[in-house]
Amino acid sequence: MKSTSPAWPLRLHDAADEVFWTVKLQLLWMLFTVAGGVVLGLGPATVAAYSLARRHARGDSFSAWPAFATAYRRELGRGSILVLPLLGAAVLLVTNYVSFAAMGSAATGARLATLVALAVLVVLVAHLLPMAVHYDLRPHMYLAKASLFALRRPATSVLLLLVFTAIVYAVASYPFLGLIIAVGGWIQLDTWLCLRFFAENEARLQAEGLS
Repeated sequence: MKSTSPAWPLRLHDAADEVFWTVKLQLLWMLFTVAGGVVLGLGPATVAAYSLARRHARGDSFSAWPAFATAYRRELGRGSILVLPLLGAAVLLVTNYVSFAAMGSAATGARLATLVALAVLVVLVAHLLPMAVHYDLRPHMYLAKASLFALRRPATSVLLLLVFTAIVYAVASYPFLGLIIAVGGWIQLDTWLCLRFFAENEARLQAEGLS
C-alpha cells in the first residue's frame, strides 16, 4: 500500500492538468472564433484547436497562446474550406430534425432518417478534423478519406459517436459545461482517440504490406 500511495497525488495532478488544458483550449477556440467574426473565425479556430490538441496528445511542449495564433493564421483559408460546409450541413440537418419533430408522429420516418444522417455527419467530422491536422492532403480529399476510414473501422466510428453523445448529454444536463469545457474536451478526446486509430491502421497496413 505504501509503495502505491504516491501514485494517487500524481494521477490527480495529471487529471487536473488535463482539465485545465481543455478549459484553456476551449477559451482559445472561443476567443479566436469571435475575433474572426464567428462565421469566418470558426473554421480556422477549430482546425487550430485540433492542431494544438494533436501536439498536446503527442506530448509536445509549447506555449498555447502563440501556438494557437500561429496555427490560426495558417488555417485562415483551409480552415473555412474544411469546416464551413460541414457546419452548413449540420445546421440544415438540425433544422430539419426540429421541424419534423414538431410535426409529431406524421413525420416519424423523416425525423429518424434525419437523426441517422446527423449521426453519420458526426462520425465523418470526428474522423475528418483530426485527419486534417495529421495528414497532408488537399482539402477536398479529407472527406473521402474520412468516409473510407469510418466504413472500414465501424467499431471506432461507434465509439466516437458514443463519446460525442455522452458529451452532448452532459451539456444538456449541465449547460454551463458548454461554456467551460465541452468543446475543448471533445476536441482533445477526439484527437487523442483518432491518433491511436490512425497509428493502429498504419501499423496494420504496414504489416499487410510486409506479409
